Amino acid sequence: MSDESLTLDCLVHIFSYLEAPDLLRVAQVNKTWLEATETASLWRNMCLNQWTFCNISVTPGMQTWKKYYLHRSNIEHKMLSGRPSVDYTCKAMRGHQGEIQDMAYLSPNEHTFAMGKVKSIVCTASGDGTVKAWDVQESTQIWSSPKQEMKLVQVITLPEHNLVVTRDLSGTIKLWQGDTGKEVGAFSAESTFCPTIAYTINNKPFLSVATSSEKIYTLAVPDLSQISCIKPFPNCGVDLSPCSPDGQSIVVLPLDSNQAPKVLYTHYATNPEDDQLMFSSPLPINNSVFATCWLPAEPARIALMHGEDQSYNITTFDITIQKSKYKMNIMSQQVATFRLPSKHIFTEYRTIAGFGKQTLVIAFNMELKVYSLNGAELNAFQDHVKTITSIWVDPFRVVTSSLDLSLRVYTWKNDNKTSSLVSRYHLVGGSHRWSRGFTNVACDDVSIVGVVAGVEQTDILRAYSFDL
Repeated sequence: MSDESLTLDCLVHIFSYLEAPDLLRVAQVNKTWLEATETASLWRNMCLNQWTFCNISVTPGMQTWKKYYLHRSNIEHKMLSGRPSVDYTCKAMRGHQGEIQDMAYLSPNEHTFAMGKVKSIVCTASGDGTVKAWDVQESTQIWSSPKQEMKLVQVITLPEHNLVVTRDLSGTIKLWQGDTGKEVGAFSAESTFCPTIAYTINNKPFLSVATSSEKIYTLAVPDLSQISCIKPFPNCGVDLSPCSPDGQSIVVLPLDSNQAPKVLYTHYATNPEDDQLMFSSPLPINNSVFATCWLPAEPARIALMHGEDQSYNITTFDITIQKSKYKMNIMSQQVATFRLPSKHIFTEYRTIAGFGKQTLVIAFNMELKVYSLNGAELNAFQDHVKTITSIWVDPFRVVTSSLDLSLRVYTWKNDNKTSSLVSRYHLVGGSHRWSRGFTNVACDDVSIVGVVAGVEQTDILRAYSFDL
């Protein structure tokens, strides 16, 4: 049978079994095969099979599934190889007069298909009392806030609403417009310790602020008006986990190790007039919690690193909200638990992050390890020669920052439904003559930004932009 006897639909069906490189090759056979390979459904299916989420709005002749696939694959190929001056450019961003305490991207982290110039924006909070926004590709400052009375110690971004949140050392929370840096709201928690988290319910953003004085404040955005003030534990300060992926649960951590964590249901924190049960029963954790992370592919699965004396454990729970006509219960079910090796106990830096449904990434000192939820060690790396200070985990890669003044890039690989990491390359941060090492790292889909600690407490950003 010659190819002339095959209809266009038959060719499309046959070509659906090909990978992208083969599809590009058969497109060169003749005009009919070229037309078949341009079928949008072929490239759409490849995109959705390759990536869980594809941010594309198709405009005829401008943005197509084929262009999206080739565009995104090209970026990921460059991130896999990481060749200096070929795959990426590296630039420094200077402007703060003190230590950079926190950093967050204001631009979305997921891949966006853009025909024009990509613009990544990162925001930094500094001990010099300012919050600044930076254009990563141009390595320029977009705006800076006026100098505040106290050190800024936290920054949170709300990319969907183009807003930036800062917290200072006195407990003052402020909200800034993302494009101009104009102040639009303020709230004082009157506590030097007041970790703040942001979350969205029905596309409406909220903040929750924990304090050392027993209280949790819930604030409306953008005016930062107080919605509720609750006390989950008697005579005990509180800390907060980030909000769960489904936006319904926050794990509240007591600062007193004699009390156990509870789960706060965000609906009742933001709607206190409903007068229903706000908290779950205490989770069965009878010692101090050092770190938490959510598993991003589950609605509300959280792993807690906890321990005492000479023992650290990782315990994972699924949180569910059970509703009936007259009653609502917040339920927690233990999924798994395991003990970490004793050599990891006495460490200054303890970092944990989740991947998918079943995988944990943990950094201790110079070592990076990947575990299953039941404690099976999947990978172990010691690529750094000094302490790992932070880790970034997303669906494509893991990036670690270290006091050895390098970033290490790893990428995910799925083998028989088991996730594992592949070590790729270092990104070097400069000279130890002027720097004490990297203290933080964050990424979006086309760039990596690290905080470089200066020897005289004046920090800079080092940006690695992958070429399009």
